[in-house]
Amino acid sequence: MGAPGSSSESLSTGGSTAESDQPDLTDLVLRMDGVGVRRSGSMLLREVNWAVELDERWVVLGPNGAGKTTLLRLASAELHPTVGVVHVLGERLGRVNVFELRTRVGISSAGLGLRVPGDEVVRDVVVSAGYGVLGRWREQYENTDTDRADDLLEALGVRALAGRRFGTLSEGERKRVMIARSLMTDPELLLLDEPAAGLDLGGREDLLDRLSTLAADPNAPTSVLVTHHVEEIPRGYSHALLLREGGVVAAGLIDDVLSDENLSATFGLPLGVRRRRGRYSAWLR
Repeated sequence: MGAPGSSSESLSTGGSTAESDQPDLTDLVLRMDGVGVRRSGSMLLREVNWAVELDERWVVLGPNGAGKTTLLRLASAELHPTVGVVHVLGERLGRVNVFELRTRVGISSAGLGLRVPGDEVVRDVVVSAGYGVLGRWREQYENTDTDRADDLLEALGVRALAGRRFGTLSEGERKRVMIARSLMTDPELLLLDEPAAGLDLGGREDLLDRLSTLAADPNAPTSVLVTHHVEEIPRGYSHALLLREGGVVAAGLIDDVLSDENLSATFGLPLGVRRRRGRYSAWLR
């Protein structure tokens, strides 16, 4: 894993004034400096300073309305900040072709899944990520492309569904297919928006075990996973960012950040948290 990230740590290098205005982006996958997002008069994010380094696995945790999805939209180059600066994969938003940048980012979210045509064949849902489309039309794919799609479906435990229609799948099966799709282009950054939400206990644990395997793979992309629940953090995630009302409560190494004090401040309740066998649980004290 990379060196610890911090919401307050300065990552700029020394030198002349002109040079110091340029952040040192060496080994940085994401960097946000003084970032705020305003929509309809409300601040969805405010004064966010965050750095994600190469090979780190981050979990973003917070209650409803904390700004987690907005943060992910910035990270996926889908949204520009109202104030502040965002760098994604070394490129500054507002000074880069976001359509090209997005091809380097893999994302899985419920919203994206809702845009997949119900009659789309599962294998095509995955392989069409190569063209960045939802709904295969006249694109041409090599055997190596379809083989990779099948391998990813196998890794997510849904290889048997490759010939099924997406609209016939359960919620858990759809989530696995969309994660396979997010990995299809071998992205440099992987964004997972509540991958275990809505799953039953068995489905959740099986999926988290597979995400833990992915997190342990040194060739896997830098990852950011958004969730409401500490129980949905896979083993192997190294860092955590806690959000409340659009602001950062704490950020850094996961065992330092996931304390009773920080979790209580994040959710506005007196909470306890513990780690057992690499997994976390929380309760009302």
